[in-house]
Amino acid sequence: MSPRSVAERIVDRLDTLFKGQEQLDLTSGDIGKPLLYLSFPIVVTNLLQVAYNLADTFWLGQYSTTALAAISFAFPMIFLLISLGMGLSVAGSVLVAQHTGADEPKKAQYAASQTLTFAVGASFILGAIGFFFVEDFLALLGASQQVLPGATGYLQVVSLGLSTMFGFFVFIALMRGAGDTITPMLVMFGTVVLNIALDPFLIFGWGPFPELGVIGAAVATIFSRGLAFAVGVAIMLRGTRGIQIHLRDMVPDLPYLGKLLRLGIPASLEGTGRALSINAMLFIVGTFSVTVVAAFGVGIRVFSLVFMPAIAMDRGVETMTGQNLGANRPDRAAKANHFAAKVSFVILTALGAVTIFAAPTVVSVFSDDPEVVRIGAEFLQWVAPTFGFIGIVRAYSGGFRGAGKTLTAAAMAVTMLGIIRLPVAWVASRPVAIPAWLGPTLTDLFAQSLGEQGIWLAFGVSNVLAAGIATAWFLRGTWRDADPRASGGPATADD
Repeated sequence: MSPRSVAERIVDRLDTLFKGQEQLDLTSGDIGKPLLYLSFPIVVTNLLQVAYNLADTFWLGQYSTTALAAISFAFPMIFLLISLGMGLSVAGSVLVAQHTGADEPKKAQYAASQTLTFAVGASFILGAIGFFFVEDFLALLGASQQVLPGATGYLQVVSLGLSTMFGFFVFIALMRGAGDTITPMLVMFGTVVLNIALDPFLIFGWGPFPELGVIGAAVATIFSRGLAFAVGVAIMLRGTRGIQIHLRDMVPDLPYLGKLLRLGIPASLEGTGRALSINAMLFIVGTFSVTVVAAFGVGIRVFSLVFMPAIAMDRGVETMTGQNLGANRPDRAAKANHFAAKVSFVILTALGAVTIFAAPTVVSVFSDDPEVVRIGAEFLQWVAPTFGFIGIVRAYSGGFRGAGKTLTAAAMAVTMLGIIRLPVAWVASRPVAIPAWLGPTLTDLFAQSLGEQGIWLAFGVSNVLAAGIATAWFLRGTWRDADPRASGGPATADD
């Protein structure tokens, strides 16, 4: 059998397993099957996305505890930089989904083209700002002199290559809005393999490569993401899968930018709120030892892995909500949201039960420091019983975004992370001054803080309360009247 015939058989097999956007009807028929079909590749894509960070965490954990602590400070800053500009990709995804559901392909293509232009432009600005100010920001967060050089070097390299990260994330979002979650998954797989292969050579200086330590991990990530971005642009220009972009439609259209910003700014606030909460939490965590900081970093990385099913449901229901509202089917959109919330709760609750027992083993994969393992496992075990509630929050957040109610999704994130989690973490992790006249019993009680365990407690409390708020808010039904397609954009044959 010739190599060509083998390749053709593999492609044919993939086509039978994976449906393209043109085959996957999100606006009619069963709800559960298409939502799960849409979401499963997102789970895989997000797992592969996390693999970038996990690879860095693993190899730098072998390199030194100081290097591990350095990226514990660096990752939230990367998340912040991306979140500031990635609202545009959310706006583009929502518009593409709603135009697709309304059978307006030319408008969907125009939305995708404009989104790519403005998102990449924003990335250059944010990258330049990040490069010059990351050291001051990290120092403000409380990074020690031991950790600061490595974290600064890592972030400066990432800032220089921020456009490659933005570009690839926009590719994923636009394809998802059109209903194609398979193609981004396949592209991601190839670049993750490349990143994992490059990491040890650049970190440890294997072979002809110099020993770059923390900076080597950043170089490997940016190179891999750059390749992924180039492949994604080529796919969208061809237009054979998902959405198509056109060079003529990429000329900046400032009125259309206003439309993107109306949706994108609140979405950026949501992502930025999440990023700032982690950075603010690091301000609290940074008051403890380097060991606690390293353990916190490992725990956050594990959370990003465990929460993949919920995030996939979030993105899947965002697309289903957008397409069904575009097709004027709000009741079907509501059913999709409720289905996603229930499934996410069950899956994450099960993962939480496994995490309680597996926590020490999981943390030990990333560090051989016994104290890091002990504290990191404790962190996971405190939060694991509330994992299911995160699934509820993320499902309804995706529904609000898909309806164009990006400000509502942002408000929920800020409430959960800023209004609930941070104050609880601050109060519970340190002694509270109690007037002596209240008596020695109360004075002694509140003088004993929970230490780092107060931070772990804050995660659980905020997860549960936010789930209740998200459910009540969605049931009000105010999302049904959203129509972000109403203004802006060129006149086309679809009008």
